[in-house]
Amino acid sequence: MGILKILQIIAVIGTIGTGFISLLWPRNIFGFTGLTAPGPRGITEIRSVLGGLFIGLGIAVFALGTHEVYQMLGIMYLAVGVVRAVSMVVDKSTEQSNIISLVVEIVFGILLVL
Repeated sequence: MGILKILQIIAVIGTIGTGFISLLWPRNIFGFTGLTAPGPRGITEIRSVLGGLFIGLGIAVFALGTHEVYQMLGIMYLAVGVVRAVSMVVDKSTEQSNIISLVVEIVFGILLVL
């Protein structure tokens, strides 16, 4: 197994891990995402979108195992990164957690698209 494949697997595990953290501890993601959920509806949204979506996408990559699903996940990360970069400028939100997220999205995106 080559280094690229190992890094891709780490990116997918990171995706699933992010999903599980959001699913299990939705109130604890504020420090990293800036998101708060003052009520049950917001908690459900964090669990389902940040939790379920990331878990599902990561599991799909492992379940299907094709080059194209790795690329799909990479394209998702790159799309999120592009929107985040634009939003950071437009919204004046160049905070440390946003910069870290942007770097991770670009790195994971590139690794997974290769």
